[in-house]
Amino acid sequence: MQTINVALIGQGFMGRSHSNAWGQVARFFKPPIRPIMHTVYGQPEENPPAFAANWGWLHSSTNWEEVVRSPEIGLVDVVTPNHMHAPVAKAALAAGKPVCCEKPLAGTLDDARSMVEAAKAAGVKTFVWFNYRRCPAVALAHQLVKQGVLGEIRHVRAAYLQDWASEAVPLLWRFDRSLAGSGAHGDLNAHIIDMTRFVTGSEITEVVGAIAETFIKRRKLPTGPAGETLGAGRAGEEYGDVTVDDTVLFLARFANGAVASFEAARQATGNQNRNMFEINGTKGALKFDFERMNELQIYDATLPRAVQGWTTIMCTHAPDHPYVANWWPDAHIIGYEHGFVNQAYDILKVLAGEEPTVPIPDFEDAYQTQRVLEAALISAAERRPVSLSEVK
Repeated sequence: MQTINVALIGQGFMGRSHSNAWGQVARFFKPPIRPIMHTVYGQPEENPPAFAANWGWLHSSTNWEEVVRSPEIGLVDVVTPNHMHAPVAKAALAAGKPVCCEKPLAGTLDDARSMVEAAKAAGVKTFVWFNYRRCPAVALAHQLVKQGVLGEIRHVRAAYLQDWASEAVPLLWRFDRSLAGSGAHGDLNAHIIDMTRFVTGSEITEVVGAIAETFIKRRKLPTGPAGETLGAGRAGEEYGDVTVDDTVLFLARFANGAVASFEAARQATGNQNRNMFEINGTKGALKFDFERMNELQIYDATLPRAVQGWTTIMCTHAPDHPYVANWWPDAHIIGYEHGFVNQAYDILKVLAGEEPTVPIPDFEDAYQTQRVLEAALISAAERRPVSLSEVK
């Protein structure tokens, strides 16, 4: 079997998720190319040799420039904080390497645009880890809409709600605009923008209005290594300014005529990871909530009124539901990490010239989501509608 040497640039939460995916994909799927976990990069204080030994990487490095230029590396996977996406990805593209990149595509629109231009110039494949497309229920929703099951789409509602960012959490990189680009907006709204674009098959044309708020404006600085989310790092006694949003809400219009609402929040008490959408059409409707990720709710409005009602589909039936034939028997449910394995499989298929199970976003696709993120920030700052034609 053909193989490809993968380099992982970054560690942390996403480093673990991606390491698991590359390690498991050839065990559960039969990809046309087998990934070899060749090298992981991390900063010295992250102890890359220990990370490599624990997750199965053959080598480790503290020099990402050398790694991405190495002739031994065939695929570069970028899981750094957002501000490093552009320099790492562009260096890898200049070396002729296909690149996988975590979301959002970049910390700023300018960086995202430069990554798209670099990918076009290099002429190699790119991929962005919008992994929720790879949940069987979300992939099924995409297929049902494409088949016309919902009819004409009129309403889209989406929210991604978490509650981990209390006052007790120190000033991690996710609260620093220079490292993250934005807060809950780029981290969470990016996912639901991508999912609704993916499921509806339509693009957002206007952000009608938006509001952004930072509730906790100063946080204690961490002492020693700090992670990314709840319980990460110890808080010291000194304070620093929070320079990103805690929540962003916005209204939008889609090209197909649908109106939409989006909400991202990190302090929505009682919501641990509620990534959700509802789509209403003239013939029916769909609901998805990642806290019940194996389920898709569907409403068939073409039935007689007396028997209309929401039906819950357990999306674990092989071969009727995407990806699940490679996992477990019916209702032996899958979890968060399986979306990454499913995406690793589709990346390897595309690299081999095959079609993915469902469409997979490249840099150009992810740039469209980045444009919507930017439009919402402009709308919130200037308190006005923003057409996507303004955001290039």
